Amino acid sequence: MEIEEKAFAELTKLLDTSDKFYNRELITKAYEFARSQHAGQFRQSGEPYVCHPIEVAKIIASLGFDSDSIVASLLHDVVEDTDVTLSSLKASFGDEVASLVDGVTKLGKIAYSSKEEQQMEYMRKMFFAMANDIRVIVIKLADRLHNMRTLDACDKDKQLRISLETLEIFAPLSHRLGMRQMKVELEDTSLKYLDPVGYDMIKTYLENTTDDKNRFINSICEQIKKRLDEYSLNFKLEHRIKHIFSIYKKVFTQNKSFEELYDIYAFRIICDSVNDCYYILGLVHDLFNPIPGRFKDYISTPKPNMYQSLHTTVIGKDGIPFEIQIRTWDMHRTAEFGIAAHWKYKDNVSKSNVEFDSKLTWVRNILETQEDISGTEDLLKSLKVDLFSDEVFVFTPKGDVINLPADSIVIDFAYAIHSAVGNRMIGAKVNGKIVNLDYTLSNGDIVEIITTSSPNHGPSRNWLKMVHTNEARSKIRQWFKKERRDENISEGVSAIEYELKSLGVSLSDPVTDEQLLNISESMHFSDIDDMYAAVGYGGASAQKIAVKVRDMLARIRTADEPKITPLRKKRMSTGGVSVEGIDNCLIKFAKCCNPLPGDFIVGFITKGYGVSIHNINCPNARRGLETEPDRWLKASWDSGSEKKYFTATILVEARKAVGLMAKITSALADMKVSVTNFNAHDNGDDTVSASITMDVKNVDHLNFIIAKLKKNKLVNNIERTST
Repeated sequence: MEIEEKAFAELTKLLDTSDKFYNRELITKAYEFARSQHAGQFRQSGEPYVCHPIEVAKIIASLGFDSDSIVASLLHDVVEDTDVTLSSLKASFGDEVASLVDGVTKLGKIAYSSKEEQQMEYMRKMFFAMANDIRVIVIKLADRLHNMRTLDACDKDKQLRISLETLEIFAPLSHRLGMRQMKVELEDTSLKYLDPVGYDMIKTYLENTTDDKNRFINSICEQIKKRLDEYSLNFKLEHRIKHIFSIYKKVFTQNKSFEELYDIYAFRIICDSVNDCYYILGLVHDLFNPIPGRFKDYISTPKPNMYQSLHTTVIGKDGIPFEIQIRTWDMHRTAEFGIAAHWKYKDNVSKSNVEFDSKLTWVRNILETQEDISGTEDLLKSLKVDLFSDEVFVFTPKGDVINLPADSIVIDFAYAIHSAVGNRMIGAKVNGKIVNLDYTLSNGDIVEIITTSSPNHGPSRNWLKMVHTNEARSKIRQWFKKERRDENISEGVSAIEYELKSLGVSLSDPVTDEQLLNISESMHFSDIDDMYAAVGYGGASAQKIAVKVRDMLARIRTADEPKITPLRKKRMSTGGVSVEGIDNCLIKFAKCCNPLPGDFIVGFITKGYGVSIHNINCPNARRGLETEPDRWLKASWDSGSEKKYFTATILVEARKAVGLMAKITSALADMKVSVTNFNAHDNGDDTVSASITMDVKNVDHLNFIIAKLKKNKLVNNIERTST
């Protein structure tokens, strides 16, 4: 049996074990169609490409999704990777399957100019897809899951890029959809490639303590079972060890040892009713000593991803702390499968189902608040806050629970209640005490908003800089947009003038209304006043507009300047280098020294490959200047080189520690450094070395990056080297 036939037989067997009805004829037709279209295509592992969509379909089937979802999974790459058109797919498999395939295909066909834009477009398209049909995203998640399972076949650069993207976008998204099992596997597999040293350290620790763990787990299970059996309760007892990434995150972010982790062991009690949950909680607290401050009631206050359970951390006679989760069967299904539980355990679920539709209101809220955001960075930041951050649960004076992202302030709380409450807020009380408006809320806070009855009162512009949630920021902008247009225009003009001044542009430089109108239209505003007003209420960036004005003035001045012929011709390369006495010649940068703007440079006339640019301190250049002086020319950096990026490589030597590589890559990401190659190895003496190739503007930029990285106490030395 061929490998693809064996994979499809496994999918068929999986369907046979389900009590759901599947359109076997349509699924088989889709498999045969995908197999014929992908014939001759192979994955990097060497296996036939069609095995990939079959494995994706198996994941979708295991989640309990319908026939159309399985068919779309089998066909999800045919439009993108073969000559099949969407219309022919629709004719053969129906509108719904074609719509799902189209949604997944659009998520794959995105052109990016930067890492930030890549992430933003991923998330924006995902939200629109989710709002239309959640199955599109689940298929995409299954696609990513199988790609992560087979990532060993890819080169190291691709492993790092895909793992980082998975950890930043796909794992948090699966968490937001409540799909715990998928989240755990995506996180652990990503960590395996991003920080193999830390991953192996935790994995080894878990493997070396297996016998001790088993003895402890068996002892606790016996104690719990014995106590619950005394009260004739119907229950199921499970146990687990915290997964690798979860341990890594706590060790890395909280600088804790393995012994300090409270919930490395977890026990789960599944029972019949909510009343039983609270009754069992009392029995558990009677059996073991609860640790103060470590109880969480997610039954009365569910998480945004629908998760419900009681969590308590206790300590037994062994002195080892462990977590106990208590939930009903329905809660358990939702906890394991999240949004997919609606397909797996309920009949007649569709994307138009009212109950199911209510679970996705958060998607529409995010889409609505995107409309007033300008710029990739702002949008990406706001989406990460609203979608992926931890939660804080606070209460109104009447006892209603309000869920907000961690680090939210009282202004965020006010706007979460209602726009009118936020707009008329003049003060706030937390737990009965007056607090500042920038007070950061904590779990369990009781918040009372003090408002004014004055109809003319509104928010302050400073609130835009203070609030944490995108919802609050959007509502504040909407108020200024609606109520203060003239004021917004005035504020916008002042803000743009300030940014122009900071860019060194004289305000006396002539800019015609026609030129400003062109700029406003390029930013999708109907007229100049709309552009000014948007800046005034925070919906557009004054800095970006000022840069556009500066660049326009520069083009006008360049067009008006007389053309001057230089006394000696210099060839200006696309790399920003002038070579004296040479015109129309190819220029390349020597990889032996990777020269950067700010280095003293010379040019070497190669045989058939133009002029090679070297750092004057390069050993090859010094040796060549002595042996072949006639082939070396003076070279200098063109002023335009400061606007370009150049390749630089550094060698970092540091002490071995969990999370080291994550700290280095995180520091580079914070500095918005584009890394093109990252290669780390163990030196065998409690130190590791990492060769990092990146894009930099000049020597000063590289020195700034090195200085920042050296602030890490684990770093012993950093030196510039060749690729």
